[in-house]
Amino acid sequence: MVLNYIWISFFLVAFVIAVVRLIFLGDAEIFPALMTNTYETAKMAFELALGLTGVLALWSGIMKIGEKGGIVKVFYRYLGPFLRKLFPGIPENHPSIGPMIMNISANMLGLDNAATPLGLKAMEGMQELNEKKDTASNAQIMFLVLNTSSLTILPITIMLYRSQLGAQDPSDVFIPILIATFFSSMAGLISVSIFQKINLFDKTIMLYLGSICVIIAGIIAYFSTIEKEAINAISSTAGNMLLFMVIVYFIVLAMRKKVNVYEAFIEGAKDGFKVAVTIIPYLVAMLVGIGLFRTSGALDYIVDGISAVVGWMGFNTDFTPALPTAFMKPLSGSGARGMMIDAMNTYGADSFVGRLTSVMQGSTETTFYVLAVYFGAVNIRNSRYAVTCGLIADLAGIIAAIGVSYLFFH
Repeated sequence: MVLNYIWISFFLVAFVIAVVRLIFLGDAEIFPALMTNTYETAKMAFELALGLTGVLALWSGIMKIGEKGGIVKVFYRYLGPFLRKLFPGIPENHPSIGPMIMNISANMLGLDNAATPLGLKAMEGMQELNEKKDTASNAQIMFLVLNTSSLTILPITIMLYRSQLGAQDPSDVFIPILIATFFSSMAGLISVSIFQKINLFDKTIMLYLGSICVIIAGIIAYFSTIEKEAINAISSTAGNMLLFMVIVYFIVLAMRKKVNVYEAFIEGAKDGFKVAVTIIPYLVAMLVGIGLFRTSGALDYIVDGISAVVGWMGFNTDFTPALPTAFMKPLSGSGARGMMIDAMNTYGADSFVGRLTSVMQGSTETTFYVLAVYFGAVNIRNSRYAVTCGLIADLAGIIAAIGVSYLFFH
């Protein structure tokens, strides 16, 4: 419903501004420009989806190899003790624990198709323990906020779009996204823990969080001491090496389980091809709407207004053209994706804005959509503080994305 109103507003706002420019500014070219833009962006959306087909099939095949090799169960084994501490209200052997941990693990790996049904199953299990059926329990809120701020290890989709839009090294945002999404996850976890009075100084929690914090702090400290050119080179090399190591690890896991790796890849690649075809209407809809919004001047007015305020405060304003992606992400995943693509198409995939929008896209989640789907599945009407904590995580992710992008790319 929110996406419906957003999409309608693109057209109505563009029309009103175009009428004002025609009548009061004498801009006779505005309506021809708007209509030309609709044809161009529709064509670009189709070409973009067509170009994505091969790469999407490739990564879908690789992810299917990992899935059949049992990568989710590997995460379950290592994350289980930590996550059980965050859900003290759930008995240790309760049926909801398995799908809950596997859902979070699947989200970290970018396995959205596997994550959603697992998440719904976990919500149903937690609902059985919920004494107030129309009100979210502590466990359900923690689970939802961890979903909306989930740590992203493999931002495959973002790298695919960057590749198609001409990025010289699509994976150069890999480490920045990892760092930014860590801060988003930490903000969500801490905010919920404060509400629920969870002891974050528990030995198990401290061991997990402390280890991750040391690694992230070490990465930031190291990159803060070297030249920008070296940052790009090292980040690119490390990111690509890690990605290739993941591919090899997935294949080895599948081999150990005696999975037909080739057949698993083909099965996943077929799914990727279907996804590439399926997203064409969505890309056309969002890119045409956003294109009209930008061509009318509405997007420039918003960005210029924010830039003026930020400049008046004495800060660098180079990040402001990327903010529409940040504003859109909690409301709509496809809308934010469209904003990201529009920014990369306008400023260049390898520009500071193009890279920043990519990091923003990977460091936050569609909070309202996730809450609507998961709470709606079990008929919960009172979400309590879930929205607040989810938006806190989003804000932390956006701030971290801006900071880490300045460190790596500015």
